[in-house]
Amino acid sequence: MYNVKIMSLNCVEINAILDELDLKGSFIQNIIQPSYDSLALYLYRQEAKTLLICLAAGACRIHETRRKIPKNDKPLRFMEFLRSRVKGSRIVEVEQLGLERIIKLTLLRAEETLFMYIRLWSGAANIVVTNEDQEILDAFYRRPKRGETCGGMWKAPEIRSNTDESRWKIRELPGAASFNEKIDLWYAEHAETLSREALLEDARRQYDSSRDRLSAAVKNLEKKRESFLHADRHLHQGDLLMAYLHEIPAHAEFVELPDYENDGVTIRIPLDPRLSGRENAEACYKRYRKAVSGLSNLEDDIALTRASIERLDAEYTAVCAEQNPHVIRKVLRQQNTPRQQIKKQYPGLVYRKDGWLFLVGRTAAENDELLRRHVRGLDMWLHTRDWPGGYVFIKNRRDKTVPLEILLDAGNLALFYSKGRKAGTADLYYTQVKHLRRAKNAPKGTVLPTNEKNLSVKLDPVRLKNLETCRDMP
Repeated sequence: MYNVKIMSLNCVEINAILDELDLKGSFIQNIIQPSYDSLALYLYRQEAKTLLICLAAGACRIHETRRKIPKNDKPLRFMEFLRSRVKGSRIVEVEQLGLERIIKLTLLRAEETLFMYIRLWSGAANIVVTNEDQEILDAFYRRPKRGETCGGMWKAPEIRSNTDESRWKIRELPGAASFNEKIDLWYAEHAETLSREALLEDARRQYDSSRDRLSAAVKNLEKKRESFLHADRHLHQGDLLMAYLHEIPAHAEFVELPDYENDGVTIRIPLDPRLSGRENAEACYKRYRKAVSGLSNLEDDIALTRASIERLDAEYTAVCAEQNPHVIRKVLRQQNTPRQQIKKQYPGLVYRKDGWLFLVGRTAAENDELLRRHVRGLDMWLHTRDWPGGYVFIKNRRDKTVPLEILLDAGNLALFYSKGRKAGTADLYYTQVKHLRRAKNAPKGTVLPTNEKNLSVKLDPVRLKNLETCRDMP
């Protein structure tokens, strides 16, 4: 796939980059660490510049970039250190140490002078910040065996005086842009760690794998649904057994009975020889009830899985349309995060619609956790009046009254996640959390409401389907 040899910047290319940038006198206005091998410094002196530093093996480099650098979802350690100690500094000196591919930035903030050493060695790249005594304050990669850790002493390599600069050449790149711009474009197109082509190939593999898994899940659910669609057969068999109880022999493995709904037709019904005729009939009724209940749940599962496929298709289409490889890389990194490492902000389910936040507890434990830690007095609480089920909370918005449509959305969720779902309609009561009182000596999560109002709700499949697109996915 890759016909171009990927390599880090050499020493003469680094000097060419630094000469073009003319960083001396620039102020570091902000610092972003988009990934675990790159850093972006937002600089200003007469004009704004974004300095990208990449420490990826085989693609170590420093250059200006015009591309948008996405923020990481969580603050990373080295970025937070730089923001506390380096942000706001002025670059008073920039130099490459000999031809060693180590860049030294001298930084001044207030009365404090710091040094930032950027080592662009493939396999041993790092960024180290020291004080004036060369004591290491922090490093991008902490490497105790090299002494590159907090409190260690920075030791610059011996500068080779006999190095012949003519051994290295500046690579010839097409176009009339500056060397910085050409380098930025070249790595975006060819560097395996960041090229758009390579990232889209990874996205395609992930998409195909996820879609195949979801499609297989839909097929399995639909196959299971087919078996449940014959639930009436179990009901009919139970009715036949009850009608002909006197003709069922003891300990029989099957019985053939005339079908009173179809003259001349005999139905063969398998039996459990350990059970009586009445018990076998009850077993048929139990299978019927299980099939009916399972069919309802299966329909929900199939709808949810198909909605997940639609979201996956939309996300993949958006990734394919994205031109910035930094953004694509961030999306892929989020998708690759193990589910166990994804920390849920709220227990239960979360829906967001038109600026409103719904929190849904499905179990007593989730209801209790939401009540204890995640809702406040002005938040709205909804619950089915005559059916056990989950709690639904609408988070309060300052100076906003809950619209009727949002209340109906929450009501549908409360009915859907209750035992009244099969009935399709129910009365709910709702009130603010401050009017709830925890019941003493009652099961976990049990509350006694006051100042409650009544809301009659009928399940609306269209409304529920629209809400599913507003659900936060883990």
